[in-house]
Amino acid sequence: QVQLVESGGGLVQSGGSLRLSCAGSGVTFSSLRMSWYRQAPGRERELVAGILVTGGYTNYADSVKGRFTISRDNTKNTVYLQMNSLKPEDTAVYYCNAFGSILGTHPMDYWGKGTLVTVSS
Repeated sequence: QVQLVESGGGLVQSGGSLRLSCAGSGVTFSSLRMSWYRQAPGRERELVAGILVTGGYTNYADSVKGRFTISRDNTKNTVYLQMNSLKPEDTAVYYCNAFGSILGTHPMDYWGKGTLVTVSS
């Protein structure tokens, strides 16, 4: 079974940094597109950053460009989100997402349970 587990969330002051990790099991990350999403209270879940299989292409939400960096280590089945210069508006539950076809299935999304990031002012 596919399982994605996020870690690294917590409480940080405005301007601080956190590094989120997403570890996968039951799946090979090298065949999946990985992304980070976040959802704040009363807000829709939004795409924060995405990275293709090889890591050769990344994309970011305008709100985090220049501050966040997504990366992946396929040998460790792990994707990371380095978050710098954090702002209170970054406060949200951050979710790891994988997209692709596993064992011949129709391409679909797989989600972690989320990790809470709280940025205080």
